[in-house]
Amino acid sequence: MKKVNDSKRTYMLITIPILALFVCFNTIPLICGVIYSFTNFKGFGTYDFVGFRNYMDLFTDPRIGGSYLFTIKLAVVATILTNVISLVLALGLNSKIKGKTFLRAAYFVPNVLGALVVGYIFQYFFTYILPGMGDALGIDAFSSSMLSNSKTAWIAIVIVCAWQSIAMNTIIYISGLQTVPEDVYEAGDLDGATGWKKFKYLTFPLIIPFFTINMVLCVKNFLMVFDQIMAMTKGGPEQSTESISYLIYNNGLSGGSFGYQSANAVVFFIVIVAISVAQMTISSKKEEQL
Repeated sequence: MKKVNDSKRTYMLITIPILALFVCFNTIPLICGVIYSFTNFKGFGTYDFVGFRNYMDLFTDPRIGGSYLFTIKLAVVATILTNVISLVLALGLNSKIKGKTFLRAAYFVPNVLGALVVGYIFQYFFTYILPGMGDALGIDAFSSSMLSNSKTAWIAIVIVCAWQSIAMNTIIYISGLQTVPEDVYEAGDLDGATGWKKFKYLTFPLIIPFFTINMVLCVKNFLMVFDQIMAMTKGGPEQSTESISYLIYNNGLSGGSFGYQSANAVVFFIVIVAISVAQMTISSKKEEQL
């Protein structure tokens, strides 16, 4: 009985501080944000309750619409690019090649680096190094910074986001590939399954759960992109790379629209949850069919 009480006491001593921190730094700010979304709070001074006016204004604000369009476009393209490259790399690193342990560690390095640091490094690369190389090689397309052009700036951000995310996705896919029993491949070899057929009918159906995890994480992370925008473009040029997270931060904290952007944050939270649930539902049905 004493051991049971000691275990409960230890459990409570570990759980209560963590729960208290979660409530203080997550739950309470979330509740406050929802309350502020119904006000005209500027981030300072007094405020009045305005009901659902902030929410109604969101759907008629072209800047909000532009930020959602950019963010969704970035999330879709970066998610596809990241998962395709990650899966190809995982298949290569899971095969019988020399030095694959070193290569796995090397591919994980981008994930260790801070997103803000990576953003500043690539900002320098796209602003100075790439245009310099373009001038030296006589390639007009690279002679000016991609970040200064509203048509190419988003591509640069996609490249950076995908480059950093590929590392973790590759590790997850490698973990999935290592769960596939060897006798499955042996049976496939007897049936003549090789190359693409082997991947399509044997490998991929067995790593669907890992594919689902990667897809959900990618979409969530890319929809919430902030650090890369902050370091590389600050939403420019001409607000063409203004993500939702950056818009909420920039206008909410320094733009005097705290209440309005709180409403935007609430809507954005609902959108992310809805997309994540839809992804999980579709993936679950796909697993059942397989």
